[in-house]
Amino acid sequence: MFKEWFPNVIPADLWEATAETFYMTIVSVIGTLIFGILLGLLLFLTERGNLWQNRPINFVTAAFVNIFRAIPFIILILLLFPFTDFLVGTIRGWKAALPALIIGAAPFYARLVEIGLKEVDKGVIEAAKAMGAKTSTIIFKVLLPESLPALISGLTVTAIALIGYTAMAGAIGAGGLGSLAYLQGFQRRDFDVILACTILIIIIVFIFQFIGDFLSKKIDKR
Repeated sequence: MFKEWFPNVIPADLWEATAETFYMTIVSVIGTLIFGILLGLLLFLTERGNLWQNRPINFVTAAFVNIFRAIPFIILILLLFPFTDFLVGTIRGWKAALPALIIGAAPFYARLVEIGLKEVDKGVIEAAKAMGAKTSTIIFKVLLPESLPALISGLTVTAIALIGYTAMAGAIGAGGLGSLAYLQGFQRRDFDVILACTILIIIIVFIFQFIGDFLSKKIDKR
């Protein structure tokens, strides 16, 4: 059946590219989750009237987030080539795409984290402060648990954007389905390869969307 639909596609190449896309997406989602939450918390806590109110730190953090959100991803990859080469030792392959993927997506997710934290009832935060709760307790027992459904929904959106980023990174040698579609599909003008890669990318998007929606509904008790 596969050969009938895509006679010019080599299954081994397709599955290897799919695995690379999964690796890139999953690892970059984990990195984005960590750095995005840290940046989002810093943006929220250093705002006026919040626990760590600090205008200079908030300005610097917001500037960093806004600058890296504004740079088109394909340009960001090129700008980060020296940093990637220093960090990973190469600028080719799926591992080399990870720094750009995380740095490109974390600021985007940080803004979604900030929005989710702002939705937490301030009365709950004030009650925790009145009871003498430490800042760490408020963060891990109030802010993050209360905003968890929004954080998961935001991460789902970010993960789907990252799948698109992996395809763009593939065009300059990062591997994955994007690389296969570009090198064997576009450059050789083989539409079968492009179509097969597109279908698999759509399936991966649906998988991440389903998992994200399921977790968000499961955790949201409202």
